Amino acid sequence: MSSGEFLWCEEYRPKTIDECILPEDLKVTFNKIVETGEMHNMLLSGTSGLGKTTVAKALCHELNLDYILINSSEDSGIDVLRNRIRQFASSISLSGSDSHKVVILDEADYLNAQSTQPALRAFIEEFSTNCRFIFTCNYRNKIIDPLQSRCAVVEFNTTKKHLAGLAAQFHKRLSKILKEKEVKYDERILAELIMLHAPDWRRVLNEVQRYSINGELSAAALVGTSVGQIDALVGFLREKNFKSMRGWVAQNPDLDSSVIFRKLYDGANQYLEPHSIPQLVLILADYQYKAAFAADKELNIVACLTEIMGSLQWKK
Repeated sequence: MSSGEFLWCEEYRPKTIDECILPEDLKVTFNKIVETGEMHNMLLSGTSGLGKTTVAKALCHELNLDYILINSSEDSGIDVLRNRIRQFASSISLSGSDSHKVVILDEADYLNAQSTQPALRAFIEEFSTNCRFIFTCNYRNKIIDPLQSRCAVVEFNTTKKHLAGLAAQFHKRLSKILKEKEVKYDERILAELIMLHAPDWRRVLNEVQRYSINGELSAAALVGTSVGQIDALVGFLREKNFKSMRGWVAQNPDLDSSVIFRKLYDGANQYLEPHSIPQLVLILADYQYKAAFAADKELNIVACLTEIMGSLQWKK
């Protein structure tokens, strides 16, 4: 049994589009593909955990199409990609279907825009007779235009208008999973955990599993929401105490950078002089973008906080 089979996000990954937690307009779009049976080259764009890879797999499942999933952050060499795709394209269909096979290139924005991505454009044309390509990415602007122009682009945007309804759907699903796993839970903790990480549904499920190892969902899952913790960090930034700030980051290795950045953004009016708020927004946006590609997540957070510490004016 592979390690992935122990992960709830894999065990409970939706198999159909209707099972996916998506805004209604996206469900309509993808269900039309299922109804017509016509798979196109697609680029699925949006932040992590929204279900892009799950949708790609669900489409292949519902259309009974053979597919290969390639993680672009791990297999990014041109020759490796070409060989894997060519081998897959020329293999006998396991489903017995005469329809197109599908190459799912996950996290395609990790691929080099000067070399690998232009080569992929040629791959699409070379294997067009029997393969379709689905690319997923967190940042659409990291995908070259010639590649985008050969795909139907679908943006996974979750607006505030949709968030409450999607969170309610996910709460219902999580409650069912926890009952099936015989895990006790406090409704308040579960609801707060969902809203803390929504709409990153994969992150929510991973956190729930992680903090349910003793048969009960622990309140420790909410430690990242502690106002006191963030206030302590702000104190170090205000005092320009690099040593304490760095220690704070090291002592909170489980905190996601997006949570820290969001807390600082939400508290900007409370902590900062008004003229420093726009600069904070630009710094956070820059490092949030870099976080997707940073090999050392802790170093990226420390670098961001160091820039904030040295650049902004804090309220007394």
